[in-house]
Amino acid sequence: MRFIIDAETMSYLTQRHFITYHLLETHPEIIAFSTTRHGGCSKGTYATFNCTVHGGDSEKHAARNLHALSRLFPEPPKAFVIPHQCHRDSICLVNTPDIPSKLEGIDAVVTAVPRICACVSTADCVPVLLYDPVKKVVAAVHSGWRGTVIRIVETVIQTMRQHYACDAKDILACIGPSISVDAFEVGDEVYEAFRNAGFDMNTIARHDEKWHINLWEANRQILSDQGVGEGHTEISGICTYTHSEDFFSARRLGNRSGRILNGIMLL
Repeated sequence: MRFIIDAETMSYLTQRHFITYHLLETHPEIIAFSTTRHGGCSKGTYATFNCTVHGGDSEKHAARNLHALSRLFPEPPKAFVIPHQCHRDSICLVNTPDIPSKLEGIDAVVTAVPRICACVSTADCVPVLLYDPVKKVVAAVHSGWRGTVIRIVETVIQTMRQHYACDAKDILACIGPSISVDAFEVGDEVYEAFRNAGFDMNTIARHDEKWHINLWEANRQILSDQGVGEGHTEISGICTYTHSEDFFSARRLGNRSGRILNGIMLL
């Protein structure tokens, strides 16, 4: 696993439209990515490479940026499936090349259809990208603190088992750019939500002047509990709050701002 990213690597990554994941480099049959803020046409708090309208950007700018993104792939997607998330554990299964008509209130997308790009948008929340190279199934998961408390990643892996006969030991998992434990200061009610949900607070929480929660570690533990091996999990180590000049952060920019697009697609 990789944790906090070094300055030299960060400088290289942020010259690009998106980052990719080392864990998946030996799998040319897929592409998995998280976009940066650079190289697009959006303005203001959406500057510049915002690819969704869910934060309030204009449809024109988001569409132009999404089109530019699609041209950077070895093969362009037949469709980007980008749900409007609600911090729950609803999952969309995509079994045809068509974009599903119901994407409101969806926090994870699972598919085995080639060139359907399963996506979630984030701006501090944790994106988790999953790939089963045996069954050829991909998933994009939005796991903010509420989604982590209800263990949405666990629900997605169980769905992959049920619908695609996936085995967790085969799954590769990438935890993308999101808020770090140093930046994620929370109130007592959030700490209690995790404690009441049965998390090991000695490993995911610390108390300075206020509580801090480690969402990366919490999601890593969920993956491990489901049978995903440590060697099959990568943590990007990029804190969106600390690096808000390169990655969108709602805590820095407000809710009406851009979103990182996190996607995974079978080619």
